Amino acid sequence: MEIERKYLIHELPFDLSEYPCHEIEQAYLNTDPVIRIRRQDSEYYLTYKSKGLLAREEYNLPLNKKAYHHLLSKADGNPLSKTRYNIPLSDHLTIEIDVFHGKFSGLILAEVEFPTIEEAQNFCPPDYFGEDVTFSPDYHNSTLSQK
Repeated sequence: MEIERKYLIHELPFDLSEYPCHEIEQAYLNTDPVIRIRRQDSEYYLTYKSKGLLAREEYNLPLNKKAYHHLLSKADGNPLSKTRYNIPLSDHLTIEIDVFHGKFSGLILAEVEFPTIEEAQNFCPPDYFGEDVTFSPDYHNSTLSQK
């Protein structure tokens, strides 16, 4: 189960280069249900996500490079590329800040994953977080891929 909140970021009060990051490329074979392929650095995955906004089922299966590129040629819409920075928030929470490239350059989203729905609902975001877009499908990566 993936339980996460998502926020727009308009301005960051710190330098992201101080934090660990991953280069991500992903594309969608289907958006309902979501079937995604992703390259994260040198690792490859096929992911299934059920319907939902705050909480949904998520299953990841490993792929090899050849399978990833084969499936990439079959993807619908726009492949997305982004740099994901991991910012520690507490002893068990991490902020994932996605800085998009290419067609969506300038878009910055922050996601925080939670162990429980209750903790997600009671979350008080840092001051630099912008609008809460958790319940807006417009900011799902699968939706962005179709724009």
